[in-house]
Amino acid sequence: MSSRPTDAIQRRRSVPVTIGGIAVGGDAPIRVQSMTNTDTADIDSTVTQCAELARAGSEFVRITVNNETAAAAVPRIRERLDAMGVGVPLIGDFHFNGHRLLSDYPACAEALAKYRINPGNVGRGEKRDSQFATMIEIACRYDRPVRIGVNWGSLDQELVVRMMDANARSAAPKEADVVMREAMVESAVGSAERAEALGLPRDHIILSCKMSGVQDLIAVYRMLAERTDHALHLGLTEAGMGSKGIVASTAALAVLLQEGIGDTIRVSLTPAPGEPRTREVVVAQEVLQTMGLRPFAPMVTACPGCGRTTSTVFQELAEEIQGYLREQMPVWRETHPGVETMQVAVMGCVVNGPGESKQANIGISLPGTGEQPSAPVYIDGQKVTTLKGAGIAERFKDMVNAYVAEHYPAHDG
Repeated sequence: MSSRPTDAIQRRRSVPVTIGGIAVGGDAPIRVQSMTNTDTADIDSTVTQCAELARAGSEFVRITVNNETAAAAVPRIRERLDAMGVGVPLIGDFHFNGHRLLSDYPACAEALAKYRINPGNVGRGEKRDSQFATMIEIACRYDRPVRIGVNWGSLDQELVVRMMDANARSAAPKEADVVMREAMVESAVGSAERAEALGLPRDHIILSCKMSGVQDLIAVYRMLAERTDHALHLGLTEAGMGSKGIVASTAALAVLLQEGIGDTIRVSLTPAPGEPRTREVVVAQEVLQTMGLRPFAPMVTACPGCGRTTSTVFQELAEEIQGYLREQMPVWRETHPGVETMQVAVMGCVVNGPGESKQANIGISLPGTGEQPSAPVYIDGQKVTTLKGAGIAERFKDMVNAYVAEHYPAHDG
């Protein structure tokens, strides 16, 4: 038994790009990206966080390169990660002084797999074109792809003023927010055209137009998808903390992904104090997996609980099993191909418990209030045993491990 079937989503056809040997766009799966929040000059903490993000499933990790110390640290970070066996491609995030840092620190330019350029922060006035050209020329020299990433909060103000003035003179002027969205798209597409004119191949360009409002993001990416066939990176910028950030990001990304728009995604969560940075990776994966776009780890179906489930046993077991499955994935991903499609059910009473458990690859239905103190276990739709007494969690995990070993055979060597 595999994941439940979903209607296929017709992906927008984009120009494929290769980043550090990983395909993006075209027929490639939608990729998950994240970004460190460490001081890049602090090599130890940056290496540690890059490795954590990669092991959580982030396929690219973006790091801030904002000064000379950070630029000098990048090659050492790359070397340390390689020595650890962590080959995740690193993306350099540049603002204001990227042209100088890439020029002065060629080892940094070479160690990075991709450069992120914000057209609104490249320079002002006459310096804008020359500094943008310098970064593109370096990308050409090292055969590196570039993401031209426009942000609502740092949009090219000269472009905005020109477009607002033209709109004011129009016989039928548009609302200001519509013009702002058009300016976002114009900045991205115009910068891509200039990069191509400077010699950067079309298959070395990814575009993004990040906003902090859900409806703004949906509208601007629809416009962008109509204007260009470049690969697109999606993300709601400054999404916020906790449930607000998760809900807002999911609401925006799900609409666009359902329309086939998007080749890479990032969920930009503000972490609570002490919360792991990897949370944003897990959320991005779960968005893609719950939409049926790409599996990453076995998913646990669990009931929300009601008056029939006054015990917390099923909640504790569901949390423990979900955590256990994610902990195993770094190993299982390499040794048990296909395990990411496995469905597990942990249910709390007889109403829906047996039915949901039968639909999963392996499921357990725990007793609700007033029910017999026993927990039937189902494998591929068939009841195989009933667990009773203490230690149900460990025994069920043993059964999950046995199912994985039997149904997802290990790689030879």
